[in-house]
Amino acid sequence: MTSRVDGPLKVTGRAEYGADHTFPGLVHGYVVISTIAHGEIESMDVTEAKGAPGVISVYTPFDPLELRAPVTPFFGETWVPLQDKEVAYYGQPIGFVVAETYEQARDAAMLVEVSYRQRPALTSLQDGLASAEDAPAARGGEPSSFEVLAPDVESIEDALAASPVVVEATYTTATQNHAALEPHSAVAVWGPDGLTIHSGNQGSDLQAAELAGALDTKPSEVHAVNPFVGGAFGGKGRTSAPAFLAAAAARLLDRPVKAALSREQVFTATAGRAATVQKIALGAEHDGTLNALRHDSWCSTAMDRSFVEPTSHGTSREWYATRNLAISQKMVPLNIPPTTFMRAPGEAPGSFALESAIDELAVALGMDPIELRQRNNSTAPPGKDLQWSSKHLDECFRVGAARFGWADRSPQGRADGDWLVGVGTATAMFPALRFPATIEITLLPDDTAVVATSGADPGTGLLTVISLVGGESLDISPDRIVPRLGDSALPPGGLSGGSTATASVGTAIMIAAATAIDDLLAAASAPGAPFDGMDVSYADGRVLAGDRTMTFGEVLRELKRPSISVTGSSAPGEELTKHSFSSFGAQFCEVRVHKWTREIRVSRMLGVFDAGRIINPTAARSQIIGGMIWGVSAALHEGLEIEDSGRFANGDFASYLIPVNADIPEVDVHFVEYPDTLHNSVGAKGLGEIGTVGMAAAVANAVHNATGIRVRHIPILIEDLLDGSS
Repeated sequence: MTSRVDGPLKVTGRAEYGADHTFPGLVHGYVVISTIAHGEIESMDVTEAKGAPGVISVYTPFDPLELRAPVTPFFGETWVPLQDKEVAYYGQPIGFVVAETYEQARDAAMLVEVSYRQRPALTSLQDGLASAEDAPAARGGEPSSFEVLAPDVESIEDALAASPVVVEATYTTATQNHAALEPHSAVAVWGPDGLTIHSGNQGSDLQAAELAGALDTKPSEVHAVNPFVGGAFGGKGRTSAPAFLAAAAARLLDRPVKAALSREQVFTATAGRAATVQKIALGAEHDGTLNALRHDSWCSTAMDRSFVEPTSHGTSREWYATRNLAISQKMVPLNIPPTTFMRAPGEAPGSFALESAIDELAVALGMDPIELRQRNNSTAPPGKDLQWSSKHLDECFRVGAARFGWADRSPQGRADGDWLVGVGTATAMFPALRFPATIEITLLPDDTAVVATSGADPGTGLLTVISLVGGESLDISPDRIVPRLGDSALPPGGLSGGSTATASVGTAIMIAAATAIDDLLAAASAPGAPFDGMDVSYADGRVLAGDRTMTFGEVLRELKRPSISVTGSSAPGEELTKHSFSSFGAQFCEVRVHKWTREIRVSRMLGVFDAGRIINPTAARSQIIGGMIWGVSAALHEGLEIEDSGRFANGDFASYLIPVNADIPEVDVHFVEYPDTLHNSVGAKGLGEIGTVGMAAAVANAVHNATGIRVRHIPILIEDLLDGSS
C-alpha cells in the first residue's frame, strides 16, 4: 500500500492551510453580505461599526477598495465585490470590516445598517422556465441545441413516433453546495516584492493571475501560496471574495489582513451547483435497440449568466448508440448566488435523468437493465467519426454483475421482514481530459530530485502521484522524490480540476525526466567529467559506462554542481483529432426501504471502473469511494431550499444534510485496468469525478425496484414513498 506523502503532516496537524498563517501586525476582515435578492443599495450607515472596539476601517461600495474585474485567458472576466451598488442575490458580499480581531470585525459587521431600493426577485427555477434562454455553446464548441438524424428521418419527433416502445419523463435535481471542510479564506501580506497571498485554491498560478488583474499590478508581483487545500471540488477554482478583499485592504492599510467566510456565508458568498429540469424521451425497438433519444435541459444560473450546467451535452451527447439524437440546453437566469463547476459538472445531475430514463425503458421492455445498456453500447459519440480511444464498459458491467450478485435480482425486489430490498445500476462516464502543464525537475547532490509545478492538491493525492510518476520516470525510489505544489512561483501546472491532474502533470513529468537524464549524461561525459569521453547510459538513478557506475548525486558532487534543473511541458495535441476520450464505469446499489416508515437505507454499493492505468490504487479507491458517497448524498440528502426572498433556508451544516458514517455501508470498488496510452504517455485517465456519476440514478433505480415507486427528483424524501408521488 502506498502512503500519502502529505499524510503525516495532515494527521499531526502540521499542514498549514490558508487561514493558519499569521504575521506580526495581522488584522482581521469580515465580509458583510446583502439581505435582499435584487435591488440597489441606497445607503450604508457605518458610523456605529467604525466606532466599535478594535475597528480599523470599513469598506463599502460608497467607500470601496481599489479593485477591478480581472480578465484572464482561462476564466474570462471575474466579478469582484464592492465595485457597484447593484445587488443580484441574497448573501452577496457588499461590505468589508477590518478590525484587530476576528470577533471584533464580526461584531462590528452586524452594526452596519443598509438601506435598499428593492426590486422584484426571481429565485425559483420552476417559475423562471418560461423565460429560459438558449445556453451558450457547450464544451467542445457545439451549439446549445442540435440533432443527429438518420438519412430517412425528418425530425426527432418522427423518430420517436416510429419507435414501438417510448418512455418520456421529466427529472429534476436540486441546488447543491460544495460543502468543503475548509471555508474560503485568505491571508494577504504586502512586501517589497509585492503581494503574497495564502488561500486555498485549485490552481495557484491562476489565482495569482486573477489577483494581479484585480489589483492592477504585475503578475510577477503576486505570489499565491496554497500547498494544502481543505477540499475544493470545483468550488475553489476561482479567486474568492475574501482573497480579493484581503489583498486590497492589506495594500491600503500596509498591514497583513486575514479574511475567512463563516460557514453560513460559504453557502451564498461562493458558487454552487445549479438546479436542473430535464425532459427525456427514449424510443426503442422491442429488442431494446435505441432508435431515438431526446434530452432537453434547463438549469439555473446567476443573473450574470457566467456558468451553465451542461447536463444533456455531458451525457446523452455521448453515452449511447442511437440513430436519432436531439439535445438542447437552456439556462434560467435567477437572483441566486453564482453557479459553477461542482464534482462531475453536467455529468452528475445529467446522469440521474438519463440513467433513470434508461431504467424506465428497461422496465417498459421487460428487459434486464444491464442487457439494455450493453445492447446500446456506443463505439463513438453519435454523429462523430472519432471512436473511443479505449472502452471496457461491458467488462465493468460483467465484472460488477458477478461481484454484486446481479443474477439474483428480482424485477419486483424482495422483502426481508419489515424491509423492502431493491437493487439498481447505472452507467458512469466522464470525459478524459488534459490541461497544459509544465514541470520542473531538479536533480540534487544528495540523490534526491525535486519535482515541482504550481498546481494544487485539494486532497486528491496529487503530491503522491508526483512522487510515484517522478520516481518511475527517473528510475529511483519514490521516497527520493521531493514533490512541490501550490506555489505560483513554480512552473504553471494548470487547474486541479476536471479529473485532469494525473494525466496532465504525469505526462509533463515524463518529458522533463527524459530531458534531465539527457542533461545528466551530457554533464557526466563532458571533458574533465567523471565519464569523460565514455559511452554512458542511465539506469536505477545511476550513470553507467563499462564497469563504472555513479549515482547522479555522486556525479554532481564530483562536478561540484549544486544541481541540474530542467523543465518539461505537455498539452493536448493531435490525439484530439483521432479519438474520443472518456473514463467509464458501472455503478451498483442495494437499498432497503422500511415497509411502514419508508426510511431509505443504502445497504451495499459497488463501482467498477475503466480509468486507464491506476497510479496509486489506495488513493484511487479512496477517490472513487468519496465520489460514490457524494452520489448517495445527492440522491437522499443534499438540496438547498431557496425561499422566495432568495434566502437559503438551510444554508448551514445543521440543516443542509450530508451523509455521516452511519448512512454509508462498506463500499466495494474494482478497477479493470487497461492503460490508455493513446490519451497520454502515462496511460492514466481521470477518476476523481466519475465516482459520483450515475450513483444517484442507481439509488433511485434501486428504490423503484424495492417499492415500485418511481421518484424522478433528487433528493428523494420519505414523503415521496408515503403517497407514491414522483
